[in-house]
Amino acid sequence: MTQLAPIFDAIREACDRPLAEATTLPGEAYTRDDFHRWERRELMEAGWMALAHVSQLPEPGDFVTAELLGEPLVVVRGKDGVVRVLSRVCPHRAMDILPPGYAEGRLTTAERREGLPESCGRSRFLLCPYHSWTFDLDGRLRACPEMQEAEGFHRDDGGLREFRSEVWHGFVFVNLDGDAGPIDKALGEMSRSIAAWRVEEMEVVVQREWDCAFDWKVLVENFMESYHHLGAHRRTLQPLMPARDTWTEEEHRHFVHAHLPYTEAYRERIAASLAAGDASTGFPVLEGLPPGGHSHWHLYLAHPAFLFFTGHDSCAWYRVQPEGPGRMKLLTCLLVPKSTTQRDDFPGILERETQRLLDFHLEDMEACSAVQRGLGSRAWKPGRLSHLEMPVWLFHRYLAARSRGVWPTDDRPPAPTQRRR
Repeated sequence: MTQLAPIFDAIREACDRPLAEATTLPGEAYTRDDFHRWERRELMEAGWMALAHVSQLPEPGDFVTAELLGEPLVVVRGKDGVVRVLSRVCPHRAMDILPPGYAEGRLTTAERREGLPESCGRSRFLLCPYHSWTFDLDGRLRACPEMQEAEGFHRDDGGLREFRSEVWHGFVFVNLDGDAGPIDKALGEMSRSIAAWRVEEMEVVVQREWDCAFDWKVLVENFMESYHHLGAHRRTLQPLMPARDTWTEEEHRHFVHAHLPYTEAYRERIAASLAAGDASTGFPVLEGLPPGGHSHWHLYLAHPAFLFFTGHDSCAWYRVQPEGPGRMKLLTCLLVPKSTTQRDDFPGILERETQRLLDFHLEDMEACSAVQRGLGSRAWKPGRLSHLEMPVWLFHRYLAARSRGVWPTDDRPPAPTQRRR
């Protein structure tokens, strides 16, 4: 920790300034192994990290694999309907029971779910391909061939480890160290903000995996601020959600909430689309949303790395899997109501919206990769932030607070809202 003191000092000093005087973080926060180890231990292992949405696990035996902070995990729906997060490490000889490319293995009973990423599969039970130890979907050891001469061995002691998990608005979260407080207690206010979208009843209809040559914090900062609409998204998002109109709510203890208003012309098009019941502004417009639900995107960061947004027609979620300083894996998911997927014109809508999503995601990937390269340059030093980058400043204040062993707003007054009057 003493070696990290200069970085922590720089972060705290920057975050104690008002937004009008705020600067970015030192480059070492995005490139040093020891800083990443601190983040991993104090932020991610100690916090709640989202792994899946329940719609990705519709039937018993459906599973999603993930590598999170070096832990091979599987999220699986059991025969009892319960969703669990289990270790993929066989307790016999530490074999990954669902290694990358598991579907090509001749000994596994698991199969890929057609049309979905490699991480999505289905199996009647979990089979270790090394020595054929077999586990029920709840992790209990079901069979272990030729273990009868192992003195003192008890099958009941040989199950897969289960990690603490919770389902919140349909998202399956895991807490690796097992000591985090309940999610809903921390995110009760955010719960109320997103309740009308009924995300737990939505279905993931687009999911794409990315190997990213940039730090997880670069992604979080890029996701939450819309200043870059002026540059990176000048042809995609800027015409619909101009950067100058975006604003951020007052500082919350466990999350950041940013608002991206649509142009007046686009709001009028959405109202007409809702009245007509068509899909001229994306997917069919959602009914029953609160004021503001049809007029702009809502961006959320639930600390440390749950990235989510609600729109007038859909929601999106990014699964963040840090792998070290300057590298991560990402799963981007788009969710819509089941009623949308049942429309006759859904295939055409999905094709169009998938391409639109891909267009601005590719813009973000290019920008974030270039930022990471710049952060490692000896020519770079922390720069000033725009008022449109308030979400970045609030994220930095979260890092500063956690470095002090507290949460934002615990020992500092909350930053005021930027709400446009």
